[in-house]
Amino acid sequence: MRMMMKARMDTQMSNQVTKDGAMPKSLKSAIEQLNPEAAYFTPEGGRTMFLVFDMEDSSQLPSIADPFFQEMGAEVTFEPVMNLDDLQRGLAALQ
Repeated sequence: MRMMMKARMDTQMSNQVTKDGAMPKSLKSAIEQLNPEAAYFTPEGGRTMFLVFDMEDSSQLPSIADPFFQEMGAEVTFEPVMNLDDLQRGLAALQ
């Protein structure tokens, strides 16, 4: 299922990770693990990232979110999302 993860990182913890030079490694690890179709970064409420990726099973939630909790004190949310093709298939099924 296509999911969008939002990770809003704690400013103080992510400042330390950035100063220590570990931020690029942490982000690279997440990108390699999830192979997202899209990755966006914004200063919304602090350092925030959005990743859109395919989640095969809900049992993946802990391994995906925990590094953000532990390394950056992030608030992490997950939302199922659709692209236009998915929406069109869903609407066609209503017919």
